[in-house]
Amino acid sequence: MADPDTRRAARIATLVAIPAALLTAALLLWLLGGPGAPDASRTPDAARTPVPSGPVTMASRDLAPRAATVCRALLAKLPSTIRELPQRVVTSGAEQNAAYGEPPILLRCGVEPVTLPKTSTAVVYPLSGACWLPKKTREGTVWTTLDREVPVSVTVPKSLPEPGQWVAALSPHVADTPARERAPSGCRE
Repeated sequence: MADPDTRRAARIATLVAIPAALLTAALLLWLLGGPGAPDASRTPDAARTPVPSGPVTMASRDLAPRAATVCRALLAKLPSTIRELPQRVVTSGAEQNAAYGEPPILLRCGVEPVTLPKTSTAVVYPLSGACWLPKKTREGTVWTTLDREVPVSVTVPKSLPEPGQWVAALSPHVADTPARERAPSGCRE
């Protein structure tokens, strides 16, 4: 039989260890997002917003034959949803434009190329095989490719969190389009 000092030490250790273990478990549960399916409060607003059935207004551009061919191939490969946002019909240029969700994420193929000066310190993002330059606007962020033969832009509305994640979901499809011979140094992985 243990002496009283040993039993007392064991009781104190137990009284300290149990609350510490419960606190650690609660902290881990909170950090990992809790048990079960995600609740609606953690779902992006756009994924919960009903998507209108009407088309998204987008302008079409006159494209050179090569650019038109590349854009048609890209649009044919795009998924029907990105991160739970359904693709929507566009008013014009369906062979060069795509839209997802509400407010819509807009993809435009055959946009004006972005040229960075040789001394540029702009931050570029190589995402899933394509290199992007983001530019913040009042409406959101416009991401434009720097390394594609036919430039592509994706406009992510301000209301959507983590704009780069939405672009990354489309980036593998954009990366399948022909690359430019030379891309900015930050685009090389």
